Amino acid sequence: MQLAILYREELKEYDFGAGHPFSGARYTNFYRFLKDNLSDENYRIISAEPAEDADLLLICNREYIDFTREFYRAANLSSDYDERFYLFHSADNRPVGRPGKLEEAARLIVGQAKRAVDIVESGEFEKAVSLGGGMHHAKSGFGEGFCIYNDVAFAAKYLKHKYGLKRILILDTDAHAGNGTSEYFYHDPGVLFIDLHQDPRTLYPGTGFVYQIGEGAGKGYTINVPMPIGAGYDSYESVFEEIIEPVAGEFEPELVVRYGGSDPYLNDQLTQLGLPISGFRMIGKRTSAIAEICQGKEIDLIASGYNEDILPYAWLALISGLAGLEIAIEEREPIDERDWASKDTEEVIRKVKEELKDYWTCLS
Repeated sequence: MQLAILYREELKEYDFGAGHPFSGARYTNFYRFLKDNLSDENYRIISAEPAEDADLLLICNREYIDFTREFYRAANLSSDYDERFYLFHSADNRPVGRPGKLEEAARLIVGQAKRAVDIVESGEFEKAVSLGGGMHHAKSGFGEGFCIYNDVAFAAKYLKHKYGLKRILILDTDAHAGNGTSEYFYHDPGVLFIDLHQDPRTLYPGTGFVYQIGEGAGKGYTINVPMPIGAGYDSYESVFEEIIEPVAGEFEPELVVRYGGSDPYLNDQLTQLGLPISGFRMIGKRTSAIAEICQGKEIDLIASGYNEDILPYAWLALISGLAGLEIAIEEREPIDERDWASKDTEEVIRKVKEELKDYWTCLS
């Protein structure tokens, strides 16, 4: 199966400046790694155009778009344009020194999500991977967590708006809870949002508790699985087997959107989970299997990870699992085969089932 991989060199402009944890070099570095380690028979690089204001208005309010465009343009030119920054963005979105052309790159990321939807829905490709995607902390009028425009929310809203999809599964495997994405769809029964993330008592953004299950018509359609510190391969596999796969089967999505990069890795610089590189291949494989419910249609968004030595291996493991490619990707450092958090994960699974048993037959 040939994958579409959305990429343009301009993604490197998604860079908050020297010393900031999020550097745009991850994209150019991974592209070179991909070219060196995977035959181009298995994928095709697809370019996309940046999102226009009309696209962004599907997910953002006008005041936010206008401020964000002007602020980051001025920052790239080393101008002082502070004014109302903290009304629209958190401190972690504040550039360090002179950043890249952040807002333009953020538009490109949304444009890639749009192109990914179009090529999958047209049948040109079964699966599409957007490098740079997964900006799940951004909200309609507030940017945070290194995220400016939420391409995940855009993909789902665009699928509903243009293609009329009624059942979309969003699977968030990033180590941080997708608070922005959750906010967009918390009342929407047409979007099943399943979020695996480190226990929010121990990590930003401090949301994503088991009891947060949606509201109104959307109650039961948000499923948070807070993973205990150190959760590794066995823990993630159990969550797929006992929660994600059965609920996805009952929901019967028309398309799957998964996002998240390498930050659940056992030695990430910002998180404390325990996933080895083999675990990322497993996530890709299981996501691909879930997508068989909807004729294989899946969009993958990959951006995160804060151990730059590990990041390309984990990203390639995700992609190879998704595409069913049996390429050798070895662990880069010694790992403990035992998942010390597996017992704690069993308790989390029990709590999730208890919270959601009235909404999903498979969990009762």
